[in-house]
Amino acid sequence: MSRIGKLPIKIPSDVEIICNELDVTVKGKFGTLKNRIPDTLKMEHTDNTLIVSLQNQTRQGRALHGLYRTLINNMIIGVSEQFQLNLTLNGVGYRAAVQGKSIVLNLGYSHPVEINIPEGLSVEVKQNTNINLKACDKEQLGLFAAQIRAWRPPEPYKGKGIIYEGEIVKRKAGKSGKK
Repeated sequence: MSRIGKLPIKIPSDVEIICNELDVTVKGKFGTLKNRIPDTLKMEHTDNTLIVSLQNQTRQGRALHGLYRTLINNMIIGVSEQFQLNLTLNGVGYRAAVQGKSIVLNLGYSHPVEINIPEGLSVEVKQNTNINLKACDKEQLGLFAAQIRAWRPPEPYKGKGIIYEGEIVKRKAGKSGKK
């Protein structure tokens, strides 16, 4: 049995959880998230805790137990606190700007790159090179950050590109380091 799946989930006072058979809806001050759990799992909702447990001990049920407990916990954290990711643009002339419902990136190409911002996600640009992303859905946040980063992943020789906050880019010596 999953060690993570056994742990109870603490529910903050400003979060409301509705469990209908297999559908889970979590409402908070930052939004509403929905998910569907597999039929091998069941949820027990008491005062301020939620416990995800197995109905029958199948291989697939044990595999999904910890996963769905973590997904529901991320939903609760997302609607109560929001998730945040910070991206930094490293490179001469690299800059970002928010225009309406899209983010415009100048990344050294002959044209600016324009990416539409999905619903439920907020983007803030500080100092032209720092991008702050906030959302209550962790999966959507990570996917959008990966789409932005895919335009210029960090390269190992000069360190130019789009870098996550706290990420360390391993640098290579290049031609002159051969001697």
